[in-house]
Amino acid sequence: MFKPRLHIRPVLTRAYATRLPERPRFKVKDPLLNNPHAAYQELPGDLTFIHRPPPSAASPESYTTAPTSPLLRSSTSADVQQSLPPVLFPKSKPEPPRMSDENLAEMRRLRAENPSEWTAGKLAKKFDCTQTFVRLMAPLKKVNKRIALAQRDAEHAVFRERWGEKKKLIKDIRDKRKEFW
Repeated sequence: MFKPRLHIRPVLTRAYATRLPERPRFKVKDPLLNNPHAAYQELPGDLTFIHRPPPSAASPESYTTAPTSPLLRSSTSADVQQSLPPVLFPKSKPEPPRMSDENLAEMRRLRAENPSEWTAGKLAKKFDCTQTFVRLMAPLKKVNKRIALAQRDAEHAVFRERWGEKKKLIKDIRDKRKEFW
């Protein structure tokens, strides 16, 4: 015989607040109302002009005591040095002097004649400048750059032979991905 099931509905109760509590509005008293130092002046049209002096004493650069702008005043270098804060990062190494045109031409000539001997590092030491400056001012020709990259890849190939299968697979995947860029 078929017996129908009775559906019992569970009793649901709310276990959270229905709305967030609100703080009462912050009430700030108007500092100009009932201020003994403020000067009130009635203007036509139901307007009131209220002037209140600054709460602190006037500084020497104040426009009320010295109406001339501090930027227009003549100042000595000692005053400027006293007003500046101390240096945070003093220069530990002085900047190298600017390279003369003769030295620049010599650097380019050496780099063009024998780029394998006169690398960017050696030229930077010789002319007391950075390697980046050498690469900018005396770049390698495309042919020489290809040769240098081929030599570097040959040196790296020795180390790549020692790679495991997983590292080789990851490198091949990366190279394949670069082809589709």
